[in-house]
Amino acid sequence: MSERHPIIAITGSSGAGTTSVTRTFENIFRREGVTAALIEGDSFHRHDRQEMKQRQAEAERAGNGHFSHFGPENNLFPELEALFASYGRSGTGQSRKYLHDAEEAAPWKQAPGTFTPWQELPQDTDLLFYEGLHGAVVTPEVNIAQHPDLLIGVVPVINLEWIQKLWRDKSKRGYSTEAVTDTILRRMPDYVNYICPQFAHTHVNFQRVPCVDTSNPFIAREIPAPDESFVVIRFAKPKGIDFQYLLSMVHDSFMSRANTIVVPGGKMELAMQLIFTPFIWRMMERKQRAMA
Repeated sequence: MSERHPIIAITGSSGAGTTSVTRTFENIFRREGVTAALIEGDSFHRHDRQEMKQRQAEAERAGNGHFSHFGPENNLFPELEALFASYGRSGTGQSRKYLHDAEEAAPWKQAPGTFTPWQELPQDTDLLFYEGLHGAVVTPEVNIAQHPDLLIGVVPVINLEWIQKLWRDKSKRGYSTEAVTDTILRRMPDYVNYICPQFAHTHVNFQRVPCVDTSNPFIAREIPAPDESFVVIRFAKPKGIDFQYLLSMVHDSFMSRANTIVVPGGKMELAMQLIFTPFIWRMMERKQRAMA
């Protein structure tokens, strides 16, 4: 952790909703005049799209049915930890971008599904902001979770997470239900071993719980709307959190445990703004004192 060069990491699996959380933070940064170095977790995958397809096919021929983006063999965990450590020390480090589609790839004159060259981070940023799969990974070889000053987990209940992934991959990527189901099953061991354990290291977890029937996520026609759900917000260390203020500001919210507040799904962004804006204020105050 670093007062001079703080790090915020959002961690959650594909389809969990981390992108929506990132948009909320971008709004906070814009309003508060904070300049962030933005890091996408996809940029620390080991293989580009074509290489990943080839290696997956090779793994399947070898009898490995659990080859996935979630595990250490297909990610650059040491490089990600090195970036966090370097930024915490000096506000510097190297990263790259993964070009998801033709629109992202066009300025680089590269094919979609490839990586840009490694580059130095922009100078004079206020903090580093990471969003991806592995912001809190701990293995015998690396401890990425030790570096961020604020670690946030985004993890819907499992059936809702699957519904969100099915909807995204089918509507935006053209995959069939069967193909997405195969991906979910293939990823399951790595999900259990490398995604779930991260949420024991996070400082705050957001879990969306639908209030409609999601018993069979593979036949759901749409994602449950925010107003059809609640969001469970758990603080690892609730000391200093003004729960009474949050309860008064977020209508229909309630406490379920001493460290947990539940808010209506449609109020998730408001709750995040109320919770994290003071965090950002304190980070910037500590940074200014440390730099003085």
